[in-house]
Amino acid sequence: MNPSVIGLCRVLKHTFGTPVLLEEALTHRSAIGHSNERLEFLGDAILNFVIAERLFNDYPQASEGELSRLRATLVKGETLAEIARQIGLGDYLRLGPGELKSGGNRRSSILANALEAVFGAVYLDSDFVICRHLILRLYEGCLANLPTANELKDPKTRLQEYLQARGLALPVYRILEISGEAHAQQFTVECSAGTHHTVAVGDSRRKAEQEAARQLLALIVI
Repeated sequence: MNPSVIGLCRVLKHTFGTPVLLEEALTHRSAIGHSNERLEFLGDAILNFVIAERLFNDYPQASEGELSRLRATLVKGETLAEIARQIGLGDYLRLGPGELKSGGNRRSSILANALEAVFGAVYLDSDFVICRHLILRLYEGCLANLPTANELKDPKTRLQEYLQARGLALPVYRILEISGEAHAQQFTVECSAGTHHTVAVGDSRRKAEQEAARQLLALIVI
Protein backbone atom coordinates (compact mmCIF):
# COMPACT_ATOMS: atom_id res chain seq x y z
CA MET A 1 0.00 0.00 0.00
CA ASN A 2 1.15 3.53 -0.74
CA PRO A 3 2.61 4.83 2.56
CA SER A 4 0.95 8.18 1.99
CA VAL A 5 -2.52 6.74 2.66
CA ILE A 6 -1.69 4.79 5.80
CA GLY A 7 -2.81 7.73 7.91
CA LEU A 8 -6.19 7.69 6.21
CA CYS A 9 -6.54 3.96 6.85
CA ARG A 10 -5.95 4.63 10.54
CA VAL A 11 -8.72 7.21 10.56
CA LEU A 12 -11.05 4.86 8.70
CA LYS A 13 -9.98 1.99 10.97
CA HIS A 14 -9.82 -0.22 7.91
CA THR A 15 -6.78 -1.85 6.30
CA PHE A 16 -7.42 -2.58 2.64
CA GLY A 17 -6.78 -6.10 1.45
CA THR A 18 -6.99 -4.69 -2.08
CA PRO A 19 -5.17 -1.33 -1.84
CA VAL A 20 -5.93 -0.43 -5.46
CA LEU A 21 -9.56 0.12 -4.43
CA LEU A 22 -8.59 2.91 -2.07
CA GLU A 23 -6.26 4.42 -4.65
CA GLU A 24 -9.10 4.48 -7.15
CA ALA A 25 -11.47 6.00 -4.59
CA LEU A 26 -9.03 8.87 -4.08
CA THR A 27 -8.46 9.53 -7.79
CA HIS A 28 -10.37 12.45 -9.28
CA ARG A 29 -11.24 12.32 -12.97
CA SER A 30 -8.73 15.11 -13.62
CA ALA A 31 -5.84 12.82 -12.62
CA ILE A 32 -4.21 9.96 -14.52
CA GLY A 33 -5.69 6.54 -13.83
CA HIS A 34 -9.12 5.11 -13.12
CA SER A 35 -11.27 7.82 -11.59
CA ASN A 36 -13.46 7.34 -8.54
CA GLU A 37 -16.75 7.98 -10.36
CA ARG A 38 -17.89 4.34 -10.46
CA LEU A 39 -17.04 3.82 -6.79
CA GLU A 40 -18.85 7.07 -6.01
CA PHE A 41 -21.98 5.67 -7.69
CA LEU A 42 -21.80 2.55 -5.55
CA GLY A 43 -21.00 4.40 -2.34
CA ASP A 44 -23.88 6.80 -2.84
CA ALA A 45 -26.35 3.90 -3.04
CA ILE A 46 -24.91 2.23 0.06
CA LEU A 47 -24.90 5.48 2.03
CA ASN A 48 -28.54 6.20 1.20
CA PHE A 49 -29.60 2.74 2.33
CA VAL A 50 -27.57 2.80 5.56
CA ILE A 51 -28.91 6.22 6.55
CA ALA A 52 -32.48 5.29 5.56
CA GLU A 53 -32.32 2.09 7.63
CA ARG A 54 -30.94 3.95 10.66
CA LEU A 55 -33.60 6.66 10.48
CA PHE A 56 -36.35 4.07 9.97
CA ASN A 57 -35.30 2.34 13.19
CA ASP A 58 -34.60 5.49 15.22
CA TYR A 59 -37.80 7.35 14.31
CA PRO A 60 -40.68 4.83 14.36
CA GLN A 61 -43.30 7.58 14.48
CA ALA A 62 -41.93 9.68 11.61
CA SER A 63 -43.82 9.88 8.34
CA GLU A 64 -42.32 9.02 4.97
CA GLY A 65 -41.94 12.71 4.19
CA GLU A 66 -40.18 13.42 7.48
CA LEU A 67 -37.82 10.49 7.01
CA SER A 68 -37.03 11.67 3.48
CA ARG A 69 -36.20 15.18 4.69
CA LEU A 70 -33.99 13.83 7.48
CA ARG A 71 -32.15 11.57 5.06
CA ALA A 72 -31.71 14.40 2.56
CA THR A 73 -29.99 16.61 5.10
CA LEU A 74 -27.61 13.78 6.03
CA VAL A 75 -26.60 12.62 2.56
CA LYS A 76 -26.38 16.04 0.90
CA GLY A 77 -23.06 17.25 -0.45
CA GLU A 78 -22.44 19.79 2.31
CA THR A 79 -22.73 17.15 5.03
CA LEU A 80 -20.47 14.72 3.17
CA ALA A 81 -17.89 17.43 2.55
CA GLU A 82 -17.85 18.41 6.21
CA ILE A 83 -17.25 14.81 7.28
CA ALA A 84 -14.52 14.52 4.63
CA ARG A 85 -12.83 17.62 6.07
CA GLN A 86 -13.05 16.21 9.59
CA ILE A 87 -11.06 13.13 8.56
CA GLY A 88 -8.63 15.12 6.40
CA LEU A 89 -9.66 13.36 3.21
CA GLY A 90 -8.53 16.22 0.99
CA ASP A 91 -4.89 15.59 1.93
CA TYR A 92 -5.01 12.18 0.23
CA LEU A 93 -6.79 13.00 -3.03
CA ARG A 94 -5.11 12.49 -6.39
CA LEU A 95 -5.91 15.46 -8.62
CA GLY A 96 -4.77 16.70 -11.99
CA PRO A 97 -2.43 19.75 -12.07
CA GLY A 98 -5.26 22.15 -12.86
CA GLU A 99 -7.53 20.98 -10.04
CA LEU A 100 -4.62 20.87 -7.62
CA LYS A 101 -3.60 24.42 -8.47
CA SER A 102 -7.15 25.71 -8.04
CA GLY A 103 -7.54 24.10 -4.62
CA GLY A 104 -9.66 21.16 -5.70
CA ASN A 105 -8.73 19.20 -2.59
CA ARG A 106 -10.75 21.73 -0.60
CA ARG A 107 -13.75 21.91 -2.95
CA SER A 108 -16.92 20.58 -1.35
CA SER A 109 -18.18 18.69 -4.40
CA ILE A 110 -14.87 16.87 -4.88
CA LEU A 111 -14.63 15.99 -1.18
CA ALA A 112 -18.22 14.73 -1.06
CA ASN A 113 -17.79 12.55 -4.13
CA ALA A 114 -14.52 11.14 -2.85
CA LEU A 115 -16.05 10.18 0.50
CA GLU A 116 -18.83 8.30 -1.25
CA ALA A 117 -16.19 6.57 -3.36
CA VAL A 118 -14.35 5.54 -0.19
CA PHE A 119 -17.57 3.97 1.10
CA GLY A 120 -17.85 2.03 -2.15
CA ALA A 121 -14.24 0.93 -1.90
CA VAL A 122 -14.61 -0.28 1.70
CA TYR A 123 -17.71 -2.25 0.74
CA LEU A 124 -15.94 -4.02 -2.13
CA ASP A 125 -12.86 -4.65 -0.02
CA SER A 126 -14.83 -6.15 2.88
CA ASP A 127 -18.60 -6.50 3.19
CA PHE A 128 -21.76 -4.55 3.87
CA VAL A 129 -21.61 -4.91 7.67
CA ILE A 130 -18.13 -3.38 7.90
CA CYS A 131 -19.07 -0.59 5.49
CA ARG A 132 -22.24 0.20 7.44
CA HIS A 133 -20.25 0.33 10.68
CA LEU A 134 -17.80 2.80 9.11
CA ILE A 135 -20.57 5.04 7.79
CA LEU A 136 -22.44 5.13 11.08
CA ARG A 137 -19.25 5.86 13.01
CA LEU A 138 -18.40 8.81 10.77
CA TYR A 139 -22.00 10.03 10.95
CA GLU A 140 -22.26 9.66 14.72
CA GLY A 141 -22.16 13.40 15.40
CA CYS A 142 -24.62 14.25 12.62
CA LEU A 143 -27.09 11.59 13.77
CA ALA A 144 -26.91 12.83 17.36
CA ASN A 145 -27.67 16.43 16.36
CA LEU A 146 -30.42 16.10 13.78
CA PRO A 147 -32.84 19.02 13.47
CA THR A 148 -36.51 18.43 14.17
CA ALA A 149 -38.80 17.50 11.31
CA ASN A 150 -40.33 20.99 11.39
CA GLU A 151 -36.94 22.69 11.23
CA LEU A 152 -36.19 20.76 8.04
CA LYS A 153 -39.15 22.30 6.24
CA ASP A 154 -38.27 25.27 4.08
CA PRO A 155 -39.43 28.72 5.26
CA LYS A 156 -42.18 29.04 2.63
CA THR A 157 -43.74 25.76 3.75
CA ARG A 158 -43.49 26.67 7.43
CA LEU A 159 -45.02 30.09 6.81
CA GLN A 160 -47.90 28.62 4.85
CA GLU A 161 -48.61 25.99 7.50
CA TYR A 162 -48.44 28.62 10.26
CA LEU A 163 -50.99 30.82 8.52
CA GLN A 164 -53.28 27.95 7.53
CA ALA A 165 -53.36 26.62 11.08
CA ARG A 166 -54.75 29.99 12.19
CA GLY A 167 -57.26 30.37 9.39
CA LEU A 168 -55.35 33.27 7.84
CA ALA A 169 -54.86 34.09 4.17
CA LEU A 170 -51.88 32.56 2.42
CA PRO A 171 -48.79 34.74 1.83
CA VAL A 172 -48.35 36.63 -1.42
CA TYR A 173 -44.97 36.94 -3.14
CA ARG A 174 -44.19 39.74 -5.57
CA ILE A 175 -41.04 40.47 -7.55
CA LEU A 176 -40.06 44.08 -6.99
CA GLU A 177 -36.93 44.17 -9.10
CA ILE A 178 -34.61 42.04 -11.23
CA SER A 179 -31.14 43.50 -11.63
CA GLY A 180 -27.71 42.48 -12.91
CA GLU A 181 -26.45 40.70 -15.99
CA ALA A 182 -28.25 37.62 -17.29
CA HIS A 183 -25.63 35.29 -15.79
CA ALA A 184 -25.64 37.03 -12.39
CA GLN A 185 -29.13 38.31 -11.75
CA GLN A 186 -30.40 39.52 -8.39
CA PHE A 187 -34.08 39.18 -7.48
CA THR A 188 -35.76 41.48 -4.99
CA VAL A 189 -38.96 39.91 -3.67
CA GLU A 190 -41.67 41.08 -1.29
CA CYS A 191 -43.59 38.66 0.92
CA SER A 192 -46.92 39.88 2.33
CA ALA A 193 -49.23 38.30 4.87
CA GLY A 194 -51.98 40.47 6.29
CA THR A 195 -50.42 43.72 7.48
CA HIS A 196 -46.91 42.30 7.54
CA HIS A 197 -44.41 42.75 4.71
CA THR A 198 -40.79 41.73 4.23
CA VAL A 199 -38.34 42.24 1.37
CA ALA A 200 -35.38 40.02 0.53
CA VAL A 201 -32.77 39.71 -2.22
CA GLY A 202 -31.39 36.49 -3.72
CA ASP A 203 -29.57 35.23 -6.80
CA SER A 204 -32.74 33.35 -7.80
CA ARG A 205 -36.43 34.02 -7.34
CA ARG A 206 -36.76 30.93 -5.15
CA LYS A 207 -33.94 31.94 -2.81
CA ALA A 208 -35.33 35.45 -2.47
CA GLU A 209 -38.82 34.13 -1.69
CA GLN A 210 -37.46 31.69 0.88
CA GLU A 211 -35.50 34.45 2.63
CA ALA A 212 -38.49 36.79 2.60
CA ALA A 213 -40.65 34.02 4.09
CA ARG A 214 -38.01 33.35 6.75
CA GLN A 215 -37.96 37.01 7.73
CA LEU A 216 -41.73 37.19 7.87
CA LEU A 217 -41.90 34.11 10.09
CA ALA A 218 -39.42 35.72 12.47
CA LEU A 219 -41.61 38.80 12.47
CA ILE A 220 -44.96 37.17 13.27
CA VAL A 221 -44.08 34.09 15.30
CA ILE A 222 -43.75 34.97 18.96
